[in-house]
Amino acid sequence: MTVRIFLLFASISGFVAVGMGAFGAHALRGLLSELLMQVMQTAVQYQFYHTLALLAVALLLRHHTSRLLSGSGVAFATGIILFSGSLYVLALTGEHWLGAITPFGGIAFLTGWFLLALHALSNQRGN
Repeated sequence: MTVRIFLLFASISGFVAVGMGAFGAHALRGLLSELLMQVMQTAVQYQFYHTLALLAVALLLRHHTSRLLSGSGVAFATGIILFSGSLYVLALTGEHWLGAITPFGGIAFLTGWFLLALHALSNQRGN
């Protein structure tokens, strides 16, 4: 994936995270159970964290061409979609079967961080 695609995805993801956070805090207060509000908050938090991670990867890719960095960016984007996306749908619909998808997003997040660490290690050896 290119830097441009990662930057575009990160900007859209940040926009969605702000929107979902505001929607959850204002429009859903009193409509969702405490548990589902916590699910919504978790989705927003993880989306923000990993949007910033994806943004960092995009910026690093401007200076270092790396398959590890690119893989990290793909993993972060995948995690945002699977983890946060499934939690948003769970919070808004109450469909608990989506809980089966959420761990795959978590694994994608872990993969992104692992690949980023591998890039850092491989980059240090090259200097």
